[in-house]
Amino acid sequence: MKAHTSETQATMTPEKALNFLKEGNQRFLENMKLNRNLIDQVDQTRQGQFPFATILHCIDSRVSAELLFDQGIGDIFSIRIAGNFVNDDILGSMEFASKLAGTKLILVMGHTHCGAIKGACDHVEMGNLTTLLEKLQPAVKAVEPKYTTLGSGNAELVQEVADVNVKLTIEQIRSRSSILKEMEDKGEIAIVGAMYDIESGNVTFS
Repeated sequence: MKAHTSETQATMTPEKALNFLKEGNQRFLENMKLNRNLIDQVDQTRQGQFPFATILHCIDSRVSAELLFDQGIGDIFSIRIAGNFVNDDILGSMEFASKLAGTKLILVMGHTHCGAIKGACDHVEMGNLTTLLEKLQPAVKAVEPKYTTLGSGNAELVQEVADVNVKLTIEQIRSRSSILKEMEDKGEIAIVGAMYDIESGNVTFS
């Protein structure tokens, strides 16, 4: 399996990019990874990179987009931060990836049993983590009124907060980046959400 080139990227569409990820996750689930020579891909990408997707996901050690979507070197831009939210720097990275580097898909992927989400549900305060978890509070506040039992001990609440956080993050991408919103409106890119199940390895797309 060779690395993507300018030619393969040029023929990529948002729908095709999404299907690439879906097919990759299916291979991951079946333990049927594509045959890649990663050192060859290092050589193939030394003059440039032509990834087809940008994936925002959590730093959780069990959630590596390259692995669970069976992708190689030069295939995707991988943006990782606890709680998979956006800030100005991440939005700028997405704009670079889409507008300048040519990716056709932005995927915001949360995951089950997320420690950052649990921390936000428990309103944890600890050093710089306090500021990070504040970014997840809009999702927490949107969900908490539905429940009488609050905090990370309520697994159903935690998962709903994770789901809502993905949706709110996508809304923020569209509202805070006119570049990405315009590209999406023109059909140049798609912005979609997903949830990774750390117990099964399956990715559900929304």
